[in-house]
Amino acid sequence: MTEPTHDEAHGGALGSRLNWLRAAVLGANDGIVSTAGLVVGVAGATQERAALLTAGLAGLLAGSLSMAAGEYVSVSTQRDSEKAALAAEKQELREKPEAELAELTGMLQARGLSREVAREAAEQLTERDALKAHARVELGIDPDALADPWHAAWASFAAFTVGALLPLLAIVLPPAHWRLPVTVVSVLAALVLTGWASARLGAAAPGRAVLRNVVGGAVAMAVTYAVGTLLGVA
Repeated sequence: MTEPTHDEAHGGALGSRLNWLRAAVLGANDGIVSTAGLVVGVAGATQERAALLTAGLAGLLAGSLSMAAGEYVSVSTQRDSEKAALAAEKQELREKPEAELAELTGMLQARGLSREVAREAAEQLTERDALKAHARVELGIDPDALADPWHAAWASFAAFTVGALLPLLAIVLPPAHWRLPVTVVSVLAALVLTGWASARLGAAAPGRAVLRNVVGGAVAMAVTYAVGTLLGVA
C-alpha cells in the first residue's frame, strides 16, 4: 500500500522540476526582450559604445535584481501559506484524529479506491506519518520540499542575467554598422528557442508559442528603436 504515496511524491517532484525549468526559460525570455528593447532604443539615438554598454548593464542589473526580489517575496508568501496550512492540519490531527482519518479515507475513496481499501490505506498512511499523508493528499504539499525563496530568487536572477547578456553583447561587440542587424537577428533567434522550449515544457504545440514570442520581441524592438530615433533627432 506504500506505492501510491511513492508515485505521488515522484510526480510532485517531477512537476516541481518542470515548474522551475519553465520559470527559468521565462526569466531568460524576459531578460532577452527587456534588454533588447532598451539597447535597441538607445541605438536609435546614438551609436556610442559606452552609452550602449552603460544602458545595457543598467537594464541587466535593474531587471535581474527586480526579478530576484519579486520572486523572493512571492515564494516567501507561498512558503508562509504552506507552513500555516501544515500547522493547522497538525492541530486538527491532534484534536480530532478520527475525523481526520475519515476525511483521508474519503479523499482516497474519491480517487477510485473501494471503501475498504481506502480505509486500510488511510490507516497505514496515518500510522506511518499522518501529517505527511494529509499534506500530500489533502493539501497537495510535500512537507519535505517546501518552496525555497532564496532558491527562487537566485534562479530568477541567473535566468534573467543569462537572457540579458545576449542582446547586450550583440549590441556592443560588433562594429557600429553591424550592431543593430546582429542584435535583431540574435534576439529573434533566441526568442525562437525560448518560445519552443516554453511550449515543450508546457506540452503545447510550439508553433504558436514561437510566433507570439518572436512577434512580441520584434514589436518591442521596433517601438523602442523608433522612439530612440525620434529622441536622437530631436
